[in-house]
Amino acid sequence: MPSTVDVGNIDEPEDVSTLVKKVVKSGKPERTKNLRSSYEGGFSDSYIEKLPAPARRRFEKAGIDLSHGYPERPPSEKIPIFLDEAVAIRNEEFPYTERGKNADPGKKALIGAAKEVRHLTKHIGTEIVGLQLSDLNDKQKDELALLIAERVVVFFRDQDLSPQKQLELGEYWGTVEKHAQQVHVPGFHGITVIWPDLFQKLGLNTSFKNSLGTGTSNWHTDLTHELQPPGITHLHNDTIPEVGGDTIWASGYAAYDKLSPAFQQFLEGKIAVYISAHQYINRESPLSGKQNIEREHPIIRTHPATGWKSLFVNRSMTRRIVGLKKEESDRILEYLFGVFEKNLDIQVRFNWKPTKEGVGTSALWDNRVSQHFAVWDFEGKEPRHGTRVSSLAEVPYFDPNSKSQREALGLSLE
Repeated sequence: MPSTVDVGNIDEPEDVSTLVKKVVKSGKPERTKNLRSSYEGGFSDSYIEKLPAPARRRFEKAGIDLSHGYPERPPSEKIPIFLDEAVAIRNEEFPYTERGKNADPGKKALIGAAKEVRHLTKHIGTEIVGLQLSDLNDKQKDELALLIAERVVVFFRDQDLSPQKQLELGEYWGTVEKHAQQVHVPGFHGITVIWPDLFQKLGLNTSFKNSLGTGTSNWHTDLTHELQPPGITHLHNDTIPEVGGDTIWASGYAAYDKLSPAFQQFLEGKIAVYISAHQYINRESPLSGKQNIEREHPIIRTHPATGWKSLFVNRSMTRRIVGLKKEESDRILEYLFGVFEKNLDIQVRFNWKPTKEGVGTSALWDNRVSQHFAVWDFEGKEPRHGTRVSSLAEVPYFDPNSKSQREALGLSLE
């Protein structure tokens, strides 16, 4: 899920003119009480009295310290207020190893150990039956990375998975994203909490009539504003509604193949601007309103493990196409968003319900080649709770010699 729940937004301080004078004079952020009021860290958002029983049992079994509350936020002094602070958190390229690149194409170690491998649709979505993620060896992890890259999203039900083991898996596949503002499991900054009940308490106000576009009920790709956006993202839901609460994924590979050759050629090499979910104050223009982080990436990108081209845009986080007039950019992007959202044959819808009590379900997807949408049909009447770990990958790139998925698989391009 995305970091779209803006629990860290701030109101303009009452003494803003005084603040601006101090900022201009000193060149440093003035951390006044008013400015920090909405950015209080630690356990200020604790909602432990509503923590679902399955989640509590999972945490207690794993030795997670809940004595101070749940969940935790980064310390107040670490939460960025100014735009340049937020951008500086990860603004330099770091090494990345694509674990799926050298994996066995046949994935014999992974598939051979499974009881069953179920492809949920023709080209997106696979469920692995009879394996525990916590037991995978490195060879199997590499093969799973390749399977995720090929199938976009892979599911594992009936998982007895601790938050620590989930984090360990994420660290194997890349540098784990530690969100500057979002709530996390106490003591584990890299494990983000995805909990609709908490987000409602913090002011999200999702309802039946306005569920579309609120929280995670929108088509999005996680953290596209990063210099190195996530590759594999792993959401483990330990508390799942009896009915509903599904998630839908759409394939960026298939979205690219839906386009005409002329349109594909037009888009290849084009750059778009992607924004953060959270907003910050521009130090140089503090009265101009809060602003998103912006980052430029190619609209068509190549996956380093499969070598396949993917359409890399999403309605929530793609702002504009560089070099085009606004009306041109808006119309093209609206069309591209619709390719993901309207074509049911490039989507998979998954119900998280495990087959056994006391365990959860994991979904692992590749953010480089997908969008997803959390369905709020359970309307908050039953608890839904999970933990997410995102492994940051390479700087997005486009290889003009790469192929599309259908071209690589020898399928019809008509």
